[in-house]
Amino acid sequence: MSIVQEIRTRALTQLRGALLVASVVLGALALHAPAQAASVAVPGEVLIELESSALLPGLLARYPVVVIDQFGSRPIYRLKVDPAADLHHLIEALDVEIGVRAAEPNFLHGSPEARRNVAWALGDPAAYTTQWAPQTLRLDQAHRFARGAGVRVAVLDSGVDVQHSALAGKLLPGFDFVDLDNDPSEVGDATAAGFGHGTFVAGLVSLVAPDAQIMPLRVLDSDGVGNAWVLGQAMLYAVDPDGDPTTDDGAQVINLSLGSPERTHILDTIAKVVSCAEPDLDEPEEARNDPGFANDKLRCARTGGAVIAAAAGNSATDRTREYPAAEGAYGLMAVAASSADDRLAPFSNFGSWVHLAAPGEGISSSIPGGQYATWRGTSMAAPMVAGTAALLRSLDPLLVPDQVVERLRRSSAPLCGTAIRRIDALAVLSNEAPEALVCR
Repeated sequence: MSIVQEIRTRALTQLRGALLVASVVLGALALHAPAQAASVAVPGEVLIELESSALLPGLLARYPVVVIDQFGSRPIYRLKVDPAADLHHLIEALDVEIGVRAAEPNFLHGSPEARRNVAWALGDPAAYTTQWAPQTLRLDQAHRFARGAGVRVAVLDSGVDVQHSALAGKLLPGFDFVDLDNDPSEVGDATAAGFGHGTFVAGLVSLVAPDAQIMPLRVLDSDGVGNAWVLGQAMLYAVDPDGDPTTDDGAQVINLSLGSPERTHILDTIAKVVSCAEPDLDEPEEARNDPGFANDKLRCARTGGAVIAAAAGNSATDRTREYPAAEGAYGLMAVAASSADDRLAPFSNFGSWVHLAAPGEGISSSIPGGQYATWRGTSMAAPMVAGTAALLRSLDPLLVPDQVVERLRRSSAPLCGTAIRRIDALAVLSNEAPEALVCR
């Protein structure tokens, strides 16, 4: 049975109901709460990772929970908690059980721009190709080396306008993890906080890597809200759409222009699974010995894993981290936003956990309805890095994720006034020193 068939047969009504409640809560926070409002989770749900699936029956017998879903055949589960139970205390109790590697709420994730209510402004179609970012990245010269042919980039976001001319001939079949169907189109209208986000992000991947194929996976609703479990399911789908680890149909690059200020340890595990990180043998909790991980080992032996670009967030601070960008997982890059004067954008998060920066202020791209707009955010910077990674993987398909990350870092130059390095696509592909930045 493929992963799509598994998803369809699971608790559709429960998932929709939970997402509806979560969307209303976080939508209200985004519009009315202060910038540092705490994140929230899907009510009454717990995510749990075990050393072995054999431990599950004992836990179900001792705690007031039932299984809603399983992460494929791996010992990772989504549980529904009895409404009479104290969720906080139950998670604390589960977390100290022998064999439980993590127990945590099903935290909501969303686009940083929707969370802070940053909207796009309608723009000029001509600005899409003539804007400042391509010149800054030296894309014209970089495209003489590679244009992304043969590389698949999964965009996990609010869906796409599948009819948009900027994406014509570039979209692979995708999946909608919100409505659980094969149509990853954006849903809603411009009054919703997150509407247009996925189409915008996909347009930027296409701008940087015009010959790459884009796999649209809808994980956020029109308010820009999703949750950790849905995100994890979509990451797995991205690297193995048909559920067969021996077929070559997965993404080599994943873009995550979304996140949460709450760390999710289970998403850390999933990021390592899709990027094919080798377990640290000195850390027992890193071992993935359960038979449920067998297909991952087969897939990783064939593909080497996907590179992940994730937005660092728009809180203008080094004190608040955005996850999964800040997980520090193998093959994952936390991406800040830069401005046209080669400085850190004033809204961008920063800190030692941020790997790279890319243009993210005053950026033009596609939006639903065949239109174009201008937006700002680290969500705009991440697909610039994802697209550059696609160019490099097209040029040198044998590079593994950490080698891609290192090449991007080595071929970048520090922004003015900070140690965070801004990517240079030409330097990445030519494997030469980056162009020196002029700081005034």
